[in-house]
Amino acid sequence: MKDSLAIKPTAHRWVAFAVLLVGAFLPPLDFFIVNLALPSIRSDLRITTAEVELVISAYAVAYAVFLITGGRLGDLYGQRNVFLLGIAGFGASSAICGLASSPLMLIVGRVLQGLSAAAMAPQCIASIDTLFPVHERSRALGVYGATIGLAATTAQAIGGVLIAADIFHLAWRVIFLINLPVVVAVLIVGIPFLPDTRGKNPFPLDKLGVVLCALALGLLVVPLVEGREMGWPWWIWLMLIASPFVAISFWRYEVALAACGGMPLISPELSQSPGLLVGLLGVLFFYVISAFFLTFSVYLQDALGLSALVAGLMFIPCGVGFFIGPLTTPLAIKLFGRFVPAMGMMLEVIGCLLLSICIAQTPPGVTPELGVIVVALGLIGFGQGWALPTLVRSLIDRAPPGGSGMISGVVGSALQISCALGIAILGGFFFGLADPEHSPASLAAALSVTMLCIALSLIIAALLAVYASSPRAKNGR
Repeated sequence: MKDSLAIKPTAHRWVAFAVLLVGAFLPPLDFFIVNLALPSIRSDLRITTAEVELVISAYAVAYAVFLITGGRLGDLYGQRNVFLLGIAGFGASSAICGLASSPLMLIVGRVLQGLSAAAMAPQCIASIDTLFPVHERSRALGVYGATIGLAATTAQAIGGVLIAADIFHLAWRVIFLINLPVVVAVLIVGIPFLPDTRGKNPFPLDKLGVVLCALALGLLVVPLVEGREMGWPWWIWLMLIASPFVAISFWRYEVALAACGGMPLISPELSQSPGLLVGLLGVLFFYVISAFFLTFSVYLQDALGLSALVAGLMFIPCGVGFFIGPLTTPLAIKLFGRFVPAMGMMLEVIGCLLLSICIAQTPPGVTPELGVIVVALGLIGFGQGWALPTLVRSLIDRAPPGGSGMISGVVGSALQISCALGIAILGGFFFGLADPEHSPASLAAALSVTMLCIALSLIIAALLAVYASSPRAKNGR
């Protein structure tokens, strides 16, 4: 038994789960929503291009690096306690961002936002097994997938609407300050309804493991996020080279700690879980789709001249598809079983190819046929809605006893690293193909080729997902 509520679910489990879903919704929302606000932030605070990059990357790095730690803290100190602390910190850091009077204050606020998000986000999926009986878990996972998918796919639309509305003349600040009433509502509802669940483990937090893990991930993620903007200086390459060596040192320490009877940050048992490492590799290829949201936003605004509001609304078909997809996964699993993640990815591939061809055949500066765009984005969203929750669930199910928070953090970190890889590699590829003036023709050609690269990455991810769930992988051969 993983925890005290694994057999007897709570009476108010759906209310508690709704509260936890807010913690899953806010982190991706606040990552993507900033894209449309950057021009306003740049003119208001007079920040440099490098500082603009830090507004995005400071959050992404803090979030990715400490997700594993956040998940482990939930196992040790209670998912309720860590979630409430994280959501309160997210509200306070959002206030710092919204009231920022200088670039430094905004960047510090974004770092604190990322740290708070890393504490609250893993607690939602880690609580599914403890809140719900077996027959309700697939439905809960579908709702979870729809929630995080909506956050990522509708962030641009929400940001565009908020900025265009100019509520209380707050301009870009409203995208941060809007979090405050949400956080207050979550605390009011969450304190009485969230159950206190945790792994049954008396061991303290693996502090050296936290430091080594954060250092290894930081040495990898920081160069990926900042390298292109900084022109890939020598010290960036040095960080990338050092990352695997620190990661090896971290893993050896974890193995030694487990052999001595301690509780490591990441259990070495995970490496023995059939298909898990292959599945995590598939995640790294899968979530590079995040580069699509950045590159398509640039194309809509710079190549087609659309306003932030209209550009944001163009993503609605993707959000609708992502909302519907996870809700149909229980039926899809009954029909197609372990092939659902790969089938979802192939739907995304079709959407990417359709969008690439449509843009390539449209004259520069002319809006592509709206019907084709709607279908392509709908397929991308629906496929993502099938693939993401089922892929994540297949990995979460491999958690050792009392380690649901740990594996949630590992999977979350893999998703964020994949996101950083997508933006760094495919985003850099996109901007490298486009000319410095961002002419419509060059942006259209760059996006068309980038979508083909995303499709190729998704095909690789689909193949890895099929292999990870195959009897061959499960038998360890």
